[in-house]
Amino acid sequence: MSPAPPLSWSAQYSIASNHRTLSGDKILLPPSALEALLSASSHSARETSRKDLPAYDPYDSSTYAAYQRAESEYQDQRQQLPYPLTFRLVNPKDGRFVYAGIREFSAEEGQIVLSPFLQESLGIKTHESEEDEAMEMDGAEEVKGDTITVHAKLLPKGTFVKLRPLEAGYDPEDWKALLEQYLRQNYTTLTNAAILDVPGARGMDGKKEQFRFVIDGFKPSTDGICIVDTDLEVDIEALNEEQARETLERIAAKVTRVPGTEQGSSQGGELNLFKEEHGQVLPGAYVDYQLPSWNKSQTLEIVLDVEDEDDDLDLLVSPVSNTQRAKSRLDQHVFADLDGRPRKRIRLEPTNVELEHAEALSISVHAFNSSNAQTNGDKVGASEDIKPRHYTLRAQHADKDESIGTAPGESPRNEGDVRCKNCLQWIPGRTLMLHENFCLRNNIICPKGCNQVFQKRSPAFATHWHCPHDTSYGNTPHSQTKHNHLFHPPTVLHCPHCPTFETFPNLPALSHHRTTTCPAKLILCRFCHLEVPQEGDPDTPNAEALLSGLTPHELADGARTTECHLCARIVRLRDMDTHLRTHDLDRLVRPAPTPCRNVLCGRTVDVCARNGDTRAGSRMGQGAGNDIGLCSTCFGPLYVSLYDPEGKALRRRVERRYLQQLVTGECGRKWCSNPYCKTGRSNLGFEGGVNAKGAVEMVRPFVVGLESTEKEDGGAVGASPLHFCVDEKSQAQRKVAEMMAAEGGVGDKAYGFEWCLGALEAEGGNVDAARIWLKNWAPSKNESRG
Repeated sequence: MSPAPPLSWSAQYSIASNHRTLSGDKILLPPSALEALLSASSHSARETSRKDLPAYDPYDSSTYAAYQRAESEYQDQRQQLPYPLTFRLVNPKDGRFVYAGIREFSAEEGQIVLSPFLQESLGIKTHESEEDEAMEMDGAEEVKGDTITVHAKLLPKGTFVKLRPLEAGYDPEDWKALLEQYLRQNYTTLTNAAILDVPGARGMDGKKEQFRFVIDGFKPSTDGICIVDTDLEVDIEALNEEQARETLERIAAKVTRVPGTEQGSSQGGELNLFKEEHGQVLPGAYVDYQLPSWNKSQTLEIVLDVEDEDDDLDLLVSPVSNTQRAKSRLDQHVFADLDGRPRKRIRLEPTNVELEHAEALSISVHAFNSSNAQTNGDKVGASEDIKPRHYTLRAQHADKDESIGTAPGESPRNEGDVRCKNCLQWIPGRTLMLHENFCLRNNIICPKGCNQVFQKRSPAFATHWHCPHDTSYGNTPHSQTKHNHLFHPPTVLHCPHCPTFETFPNLPALSHHRTTTCPAKLILCRFCHLEVPQEGDPDTPNAEALLSGLTPHELADGARTTECHLCARIVRLRDMDTHLRTHDLDRLVRPAPTPCRNVLCGRTVDVCARNGDTRAGSRMGQGAGNDIGLCSTCFGPLYVSLYDPEGKALRRRVERRYLQQLVTGECGRKWCSNPYCKTGRSNLGFEGGVNAKGAVEMVRPFVVGLESTEKEDGGAVGASPLHFCVDEKSQAQRKVAEMMAAEGGVGDKAYGFEWCLGALEAEGGNVDAARIWLKNWAPSKNESRG
C-alpha cells in the first residue's frame, strides 16, 4: 500500500482554561477537527492518485487499467490519516511555535487543550490562581483565553538529537533509562530549542525531582522531528566548560560511594536464616536483601540493630509473590518499623494474610537523609562528609508466645526491693530515703507519660519531644525531623505513578496504596510471564477483576486464546484453569478400561483412545462383539455366524482351541509363554507332553468357568481366565503393564493395572507416552472415584 499523502489543513482554536491534565506534547482537538482532517485526507488522496494519469482513452486498455489502479488507491487512502498524526502549533501574538501529537478528539467545539509543556513552549500563562478557581466554582463565565493556530504537519523521522542539561551534576545512571521511558510514553515529536522537563525519581516528601534539558539540534537538520517508530540516537553535552567540570567532579565523588566500596553502602544480597549480616548504608540510600525461604509454619522475626548513635535507619519488608514484585521502599512496602529506636524489629506470624503465596521476602535497610539534599537525582545528598551508618541484620524463627517490647524491670530482682516513684527503678528498701533525696534533686521523669528519666539539666531532656498528633516520641531533633517528614508532611501526598484523585496524609498511607490498588504496581503476569504493571482504575475498581482474582492487566491479557493440549478446544487463557478442572473431574468419573480376559493379551475389550476415551472402540462399532470378556482380536478365531443362544457351540470352540494348543502346539513361536500351549510349555521348561486325555482334564475348569461367566449380567469377566496364544507385541505389552502397575506403590504415581494396560494400548506400546496418558486421563490408586 502506498504511503498516505500529505495533509493540507489548518484551524484556529481558543485554549481551554479548565483543561484536563495532559503530559508531554499531547493535545486534545474537537470532533469537528477529525471530520475536517478526514475530508482533507480524502481530497489529498484524490489529487495524488490522479496526478500522473494519462489522458483517458476508452479504446486503450492500458489507460483503463491505470485508472482502475488509481481508483483502488483512492479508496484505500480516502479514509486514512497519516500515522503518527502531528501538528504545528503557532502563537499568533509572537510567532512562537512548537510541534505536538494528538491524544484524542474530545475537546469542546472551538477549543484546544494543551499540555503544560506546550503552554510553556508557546509562552502561554496558565490560570491556576485561587481567585480563578473560586470564580469557576461560583459558576462565573469563563474569560476567553488565548487563541492558537493549528497546522497539520508531517515531520521526518529523527535519527539523532542533542540535549544540553540546564544544571550540573546529571549522571547518566540517574536519567538515561528514565529519559527513554518518558519520551516513549509522552512524546510524539521534538521541537528544536524547546526545554524538556523530565520528572525524576520519587522524593521522600512526595515531590518529584526534575531533569531539565534544552533541545539543541537534530538529524535530519530541521526545526522538528518525529520520534515514533525510529532509532533515535541521543547525545548529552554540557552547556559550558564550568558545568562540565562540576558534573565530572560530582560523578567522581559518587563513584567513591558506589555500593561495595569502603565509603559506600553494602551490596546486600541473599539473607541467611542462620547467619547475621553486618553492613553499612549511606543516608538516603537502600541496601536490599532477599530471604528466599523460611519455615512458613513458624513465627519469623527480622531484627535490625543500629551500631551508631544515630537512630535514622528504617527496616522495610515486602513479600515477593506474583502480585508483589517491587523492592521495599519508603513509599512502597508492606511491613515497616520506622520508629526512632536503636533496635528495629518486625514479627511475621504464619497466619498473616500478606504472606499468602509469598515466594520470598524483600528486606531493605534505609537510612533517612535529614538534609534531604537530593541534587540532580544524586540520592546520597550534597554534603561531602556524609558517613555510612553501620548496622546488623538478622532473621530468625521466634517463639510465637514470646512478647515484643516487654519493659525490663517490671518485677523486683531481690526480695525487699521497692520501686522509686521518680525514676521507677527497683532499689533496696533500706536505702530508699537516701536514693529518693538524690533522685528528686537531679532526675526528672517525662511528664507526658513515656516514663523516660532524664537528668534535669541534660541536653537529652532539653531535646526530648512528643508528637502532638500521635503517641510517638524521641530524644533528638533529628528523630523529630524524621518523624514529621514521614508521618506529618507539610502537604498532602499524591501517587507519582498513577492518576488517582486520592490523597495521602503520610508515606505509610501512600505505601499502602502503591502495594494494593495502584495501577503501576508490578506483578508477574500468569499469562505472559512478564513483570508488568497491574493497570486498572485506582478510583473505580473493576468488578470482574475483583470477582475473578485477576488484575486488570491479566484480565485483558487472559482474553487471548490457545488450544487445550488435552481436547484441542480453543479456550481463553484466563478460562484455562476452569477448563482443566472439568477435565480433572471427568478423569475421576471416567469408567476404567476392561482388560481382555485372555491373560496373555495386552489389549482391552472396548479399545482405549489417545483422547482418554476408554470405550472408543465400542462407540465406533469396533468393540469385542461378545459377552465373554475377550477383545475382538482374541475372539476372532472363535466367531461363527451360527445362532447359539445358549452358548453351547461357543464352549465347544473354546474347548477345541485349548486342545489344539496343548496337543499340537499350533503357534510354534519361540517367544510364546502360554502354559496351555505345547510350544509355550516347552519355552517355559515344562517336562513331558500332554496327551488328549490329560488335555481334556486341564481344559474342563475353564469351560465350566466360561459357563458361569455367561450367566453374569452384562458379560462381566468371571474368576476363570482364558489362555490363548497371541502376537509378541500384545504379550509384551501385558507384561509391561504389570510392571507399570507394580512400580510407584505409594503416592499419586500409582495406577491400577487396567489403566496401565489401557494407556499402553492408546499410545501403541510407548511407555513414556503411556505415562503422560495416565497423568492426563487416569485416576491414581489413592484418589477417590466419583
